[in-house]
Amino acid sequence: MRLGFAVKVLGKEGIKSSDARRWQNSPHLKFSIEYAHIVFDYLEATGITMYRLPSDFAPYLTHPDLPQFHNQLEEAHDELVELGKHAQKLNLRLSFHPSQYILLNSPNEKLTEGSIREFVAASTMLDIMGCGSEAVVVTHVGGVYGDRDGSIARFIKHYNERLPEVAKKRLVLENDDKSYGVADTLRIHKSTGVRLIFDHQHHSCINNGEMTHEEACCASLKTWGTNGRPKIHFSSPRIENRTIMRRDKETGKRKASECAPLMSQHADMVDSDVFVPFARSVRELCGIEFDVMCEAKSKDLAVLQLREDLQKAGDFVVE
Repeated sequence: MRLGFAVKVLGKEGIKSSDARRWQNSPHLKFSIEYAHIVFDYLEATGITMYRLPSDFAPYLTHPDLPQFHNQLEEAHDELVELGKHAQKLNLRLSFHPSQYILLNSPNEKLTEGSIREFVAASTMLDIMGCGSEAVVVTHVGGVYGDRDGSIARFIKHYNERLPEVAKKRLVLENDDKSYGVADTLRIHKSTGVRLIFDHQHHSCINNGEMTHEEACCASLKTWGTNGRPKIHFSSPRIENRTIMRRDKETGKRKASECAPLMSQHADMVDSDVFVPFARSVRELCGIEFDVMCEAKSKDLAVLQLREDLQKAGDFVVE
């Protein structure tokens, strides 16, 4: 089992994940690649073998109004190849997860076209780096737009008819915490063949009661077939009250107030008392090995703690 985290390193100060400068300062993929080498060195030092690259790794690459950034993949081709070699040397599993605004089921044609460009760009970077089929680009179904069945049908149509093969072979679909659960992603899988990512915390937010977490996870894992080792997303919900700022109706001033926690918010660490029995049950139920992207707020620190907890459990092998 590999354990990984997304984008930002917290265990060592001063490590950047991408060139985050504004377009006026001419950011470039080449700088992001330099930062990624430093991140990879940190991953080697800490023994972490899975990592999600930032969605803005190639800044403004597909922005329709900034054509000066459109050739970054060609300009940084050799550097991407070398980064891929670095990842392969360390046995790193890489992925991308474009933002929530990049989706396939929008009725807005301009948004759909832009999203397809984003999926192709992320997939092409993984191709250039020489990554295997386990290196994926994660997406959600998208919005409901007042018509759930129509929105699902639109995702299926756009995936089957418009998404180029370079992106189809990398794109995977995750259940979300607001609109589309595992039953929906399984429905889409049947019509497209797209592999599924199971998100444990999201299933706690959307669960029609037909599938336990373990059953939903196994159903998602099986969609991978022989096309690489599956992975899941795991996080624990924040249980403490949250502080929000509200405007006082009498004074007009903003003041802090406490509210109950939201099931969709991530805790700093992964609750191993939940994860360990869950992982054991999945292993017993379907016997499929899988990797885990930890989506805790403490990023790599949460991965290191979970790895220690798994080693104490005694029946997990963490690569």
